[in-house]
Amino acid sequence: MRAYLFSCENATCAVPEAYRELFRGAEETVTSVDGWEPGALNLAQGFAMKFRTPLVHGDVTRLLIDLEKDGQERWSLFSQRLPEATLAKLVDRHERKYRGLLHQRITEDLRRHDSLLHVMIHTAPELDGIVMLETIAGASLAEELAATWHRVLGAADVEAIHSSNAPQTSLGAALAKEYPADSYAQVRLRVSQSFFLEGRPLRWETVKKTLLDSLATAST
Repeated sequence: MRAYLFSCENATCAVPEAYRELFRGAEETVTSVDGWEPGALNLAQGFAMKFRTPLVHGDVTRLLIDLEKDGQERWSLFSQRLPEATLAKLVDRHERKYRGLLHQRITEDLRRHDSLLHVMIHTAPELDGIVMLETIAGASLAEELAATWHRVLGAADVEAIHSSNAPQTSLGAALAKEYPADSYAQVRLRVSQSFFLEGRPLRWETVKKTLLDSLATAST
């Protein structure tokens, strides 16, 4: 029996009160696609409800700390100006908490089930009407599940691409290294923001429903 985990790193453009001054005058940048991924949380919530499993998602703008990255890459031009002690606090309060929740869920789900499908949900401005399923080299179970999902999406007339040797994020690489590829299947779902922001080439709710239903079909 398979378990499901849905996560969304760049879910919000929220800035905690203590860091509002850091972004004074740059509010439009924070609320733009630089600060978050519009539609990602809405889609992730839909998956979590469809598959009846708790959602794990980020709680601050990636311009404060990027939960997908490590080291200096996690800091933006805004946050890198903060003192080292403050940066360490951000890592502790947000990154470690987020990754800890993921590790807890994955470990528990693999203990109770034969396999786990972890869908990391993103929206991207550059895809323009395309749905992208990304898996990493050597991830046998993830590649198999993504290939099936890709075929179902194609039958539903959604333009989808499956990249089976996609570049890894620091977070994705760390998780893939820790858990066995024959039971932990990590798929990075990237959906064009044009669906959510402009309703093209398909309405957002149409694409969203198709994504949810197609995964349910591909998982049977």
